[in-house]
Order: sequence, then structure tokens, then C-alpha cells
Amino acid sequence: MKILVTGGAGFIGSNLANEFSKEHEVVVLDNLYTGKKENLNKEVKLVEGSVTDYELVEKSTKVDYVFHLAALISNEESIKDPVGTFEVNTEGTFNVLKASLKNKVKKVIFTSSAAVYGDSLELPKKEDMKPEPKTPYAFNKLNSEYLCKTFSQLGLKTCCLRFFNVYGPKQNIDSDYAAVIPIFINNALKNEPLKLEGKGIQTRDFVFVKDVVNACILAMNLEGISNVASGKEVSVRELAEIIKRITNSKSELLDAPARPEDIERSVGDASRIKKEGWKPETSMEEGLKQTIEFFKQALGEADPTNR
Repeated sequence: MKILVTGGAGFIGSNLANEFSKEHEVVVLDNLYTGKKENLNKEVKLVEGSVTDYELVEKSTKVDYVFHLAALISNEESIKDPVGTFEVNTEGTFNVLKASLKNKVKKVIFTSSAAVYGDSLELPKKEDMKPEPKTPYAFNKLNSEYLCKTFSQLGLKTCCLRFFNVYGPKQNIDSDYAAVIPIFINNALKNEPLKLEGKGIQTRDFVFVKDVVNACILAMNLEGISNVASGKEVSVRELAEIIKRITNSKSELLDAPARPEDIERSVGDASRIKKEGWKPETSMEEGLKQTIEFFKQALGEADPTNR
């Protein structure tokens, strides 16, 4: 098969593209805003550009399947630049769907986010809950889901996966909006403080990137919307303590003010996709060990147990 992965030089996209490249022809469309060429296997063809460029998208979607991951991914960044977020995350999705329909793509798999649920008190988060997005990022993810539904009515098969908090090798630590796990690992390896915004009482559902890739592959045979989640609620403070233990770090845990856009609690119900054969196979302990090993090599850090 020939497969396009938009945003495929980024964290999740590169893990997905590299996996597909073992058996299929893979094209990645990425503007390298946060993605990196070195994330990709040599078998993957990289086309540099943005999903906001319709002509480029139209040329790139002459494939069997499209996995649309390209997006501005930070809630905080979306608050600072809502217009730019709309252009990339909603208009970009429209371009991908329009071009895919024209080129008779077999299916578009869109990667949405648990952010669409907002701060609802109902737990765990289920696909049939009323969305309550809090940020421009979340609103645009929800807009894109609606676009997928619209194009499905026009004859283009689509599937939307709502990712919870994905972590693992290749996660970007260079961004100003880096996720909490790479920040904690980086600081722990250097024995620097781990900052707990909101005292670290907020909870998240962390799911390992390899399990997410497996969900994406399964989605080639799915339609509608499915959560991709571990189903386990872990506080940020618990996360910091686990990382400290695995890295044998002397880092201090420091309380800090909460961010206003932060969701207090989040855990997902993945029953729908589990019924189709998916399950999160990687424990958090094992996933963090693999992620820490990746960052130790990437950061050139010595084994902290030798300190």
C-alpha cells in the first residue's frame, strides 16, 4: 500500500511512519515546525510543506490511506495564537479531506484529542459524552471531527481517534510547549527540580506511543470515533515520583501555580476500540523505562545509577 502521514516527522507521526515503512510505501508531509528529519527511517519519503497548502496536499494524497496528524498541538500555544491554530488545525484538515475525496483515498484516519472533553466531572471520558472544549486547540480538534463526519456523508471513509496523553521515544523536549513526561525526564536526569503546577494533583491518562501506533493501524478497519487510552488515572505528582525512582534522581519536587487552561482530571474509557481487538499492552513502568533510555541516549546522559 501507499500511505501518507501528515505531521509524520513529529513524535507520534514518526513512530507510525517508521512502523508502516517496514512493509509499505510511506510519504510524510511535514513543515518541520516541531518535527525532525532524523526521526524518520531512510525508507520514508519526506515532503516538506504545510497542510495549509492545498495544491501540495492534493499532490500528496494520491495514496491508499491518509493518517492526518499535522497540527499545532499545544493548548497554551493555541491561546496565544488562535488564528494560526485555526488555519493549521481546521483549515488544514479541510484541505486533507477535500483532497482525499478528490483522489479517492480509501480512508482518512484523523487523530483527535481527549481535550475535546474539557473539564467535565464525568469520568471516565466516553465517546458519547457532550464535548466541552476549553481552548482553541480543543475547539479545532472538535471542528475537525465534524468535518470528518461531513466528508463521510460525501463518500469518504473516515475514522477519528481521540488520543489521551501519549508518551514515548521521540517526544519533543525542545519545544516551549513540551509535554510533562519529557520535561520531567530531562530534569530528573540532571538532578534538577521537577515543577508540579497546581501541586501536581491533576490527573492524566498516559498511553505509550507503541500502543497508539497499534490503534492507528487498527483504525484502517474502523469508522466513527474511538478513545485511545490506558484507562488508568495517574496524578502528575505520582508521575514525578515514578520518574525519580526509575532514574535514581535527586531532583526536588517543587509546587507551582496551576495553569488556567489545565484540565483537573482526565481518564478515558477505551471500551469501544477494545471491542475491536486493541488493548494497551505496555505498562507505565515499562513505557517510562523505554522513554527514559531514549532520552538518556538523546541527551548524552550517563546512567544516573553510576553517579
